[in-house]
Amino acid sequence: MSSASLREHAAGELLLGGVLDADSGPTLRAQGLALIKGTSATTVTVDCSSVEKSSSVGLALLLAFMRDAAQHGKELRVRALPDDMRQIAEVCQLLELLPLEA
Repeated sequence: MSSASLREHAAGELLLGGVLDADSGPTLRAQGLALIKGTSATTVTVDCSSVEKSSSVGLALLLAFMRDAAQHGKELRVRALPDDMRQIAEVCQLLELLPLEA
């Protein structure tokens, strides 16, 4: 399995990648909070185009990042949501809650 990662690519642009599961979730959660809190950008975009596979942990991370952004006066956007995450979001009726880019 590939290790998961979250890094800031540019101001306000976070790249999320790898396998999102129970093993990688806690580390990614802490990294996301620090990156969201630390950026000077008012809009934070989480680019999911490098996510290889995700359990429901991926959606839980995005929801937590949304909450973190709101608590720090920032807007969060989600780019390139993978099909497996989209399917889980649809089943859980969360798709409309996610701030997806077109």
